[in-house]
Amino acid sequence: MTIRVLLADDQALLRATFRILIDSCADMEVVAEASDGAEAVELTRAHHPDIVLMDIRMPGTDGLTATATLCADPDLSATRVLILTTFETEDYVAQALRAGASGFLGKDVTADTLLAGLRTVASGEALLSPVATRSLITRFLMAPAPDAHLAPPERLADLTVREREVMALAAEGRSNTEIAEDLTLSPLTVRTHIHRAMTKLNARDRAQLVVIAYQTGLVRAAPPTA
Repeated sequence: MTIRVLLADDQALLRATFRILIDSCADMEVVAEASDGAEAVELTRAHHPDIVLMDIRMPGTDGLTATATLCADPDLSATRVLILTTFETEDYVAQALRAGASGFLGKDVTADTLLAGLRTVASGEALLSPVATRSLITRFLMAPAPDAHLAPPERLADLTVREREVMALAAEGRSNTEIAEDLTLSPLTVRTHIHRAMTKLNARDRAQLVVIAYQTGLVRAAPPTA
């Protein structure tokens, strides 16, 4: 199956570089290019790509606003957004994840890392760069945006005890392999529990599942140490 990618960046040279890199892979193709957030939304609705590789800083409608618009559109539930930007700050990562982004990478990543990131997000996994560590996830979810609406705990009612347990460990930033070791399960079984929880909660990917875990109180972030 070919991963269909839409590029959204205001720098034409950078888009051209990404297109050459992505189109050189047998399992990927670039289906469209956008120079700003508004165009990214328009082209995504027209082409329904698997992934939008989205820059944050663009003229007019920025990448964060475009990401929020795309992730809120039920007709685009199969499309995931991977943020790629020079501005890899905690605030931007927090806003991107709240908006519904599935991943976040700095523009200083290698070509191999970028391609691996696209494949990771396409598979439904969350992706954070080394700078955006698991502690960052807990810190930003510990202090939600002022206008954020917390999800009611009842939303987890359909989950089994094991699904909640696996979801909680995933929310702590643990990989499937680490969760499997903790619970004495196989990584495949852990993956199955993750996907069942995502299905029951209508979470588009692992990143959204993590957000729900904190918003419902399934997991609570510890205060950051000095």
